[in-house]
Amino acid sequence: MNDFIVVIPARYASTRLPGKALRQIAGRPMIWHVHQLASQCGAREVWIATDDERIREVALEFGANVCMTRSEHQSGTDRIAEVCDLNSWPDDLIVVNVQGDEPLLPPALIAQCAGLLDSDGVGMATLASTFDAISDIENPNFAKVITDMNDNALYFSRAAIPYCRDDETTAILGTVALRHHGIYAYRRHVLRQLVDAGPCALEQCERLEQLRALWLGITLRVGRVSLPIARGVDTEEDLLFIAGIMGKNGFVDLK
Repeated sequence: MNDFIVVIPARYASTRLPGKALRQIAGRPMIWHVHQLASQCGAREVWIATDDERIREVALEFGANVCMTRSEHQSGTDRIAEVCDLNSWPDDLIVVNVQGDEPLLPPALIAQCAGLLDSDGVGMATLASTFDAISDIENPNFAKVITDMNDNALYFSRAAIPYCRDDETTAILGTVALRHHGIYAYRRHVLRQLVDAGPCALEQCERLEQLRALWLGITLRVGRVSLPIARGVDTEEDLLFIAGIMGKNGFVDLK
């Protein structure tokens, strides 16, 4: 596998759960748990990118590489692109965007996502899985992706895709629509292309930033997850759920 670096974008401001990067799980801040997992995936380096001094201080205390970025970034992609610029990383470097609210993300899946860029012509990669229930495909809180025969993304949507005209076609929906998971790997030059282009109409409609890559004609490879992915932390309920899984010692064997 090619060499890669992990960057974890971490904001303090969060609409549904303010300060969630520093919320405690099993006696440690959530960003510590995410950093610990990312440090086990085989990456050459792991960085935390933030615009908040509170997060910076905590991350430095547990020995993380920290990059302070501008506060006006609208997305993790923009923040990671600034980290690349500040560190003068080369254009062909693989950078993996690991969300700071995924304290149960298996390290093997980070490596799997990075490995998808080993194929020629692939500029960006992500992961997806089959839906547990067909009814979840109708849920706009779950992003859906459909792919071509080479596992390259055709489209992402919050709507149920593809549309099924009758009961016969509905029966195959669960084999076509995949649940998208918010982990991304990019070549450095692709990150620059995404940021320079700015938002497109498709992503503004769906509120799905990855549609910008498809609009630009970037080949986005979608891998099927090799291990289950637990839910991330968006709400107080999520935080309590994951704390219950981890228990007091905070140890979960995620491979």
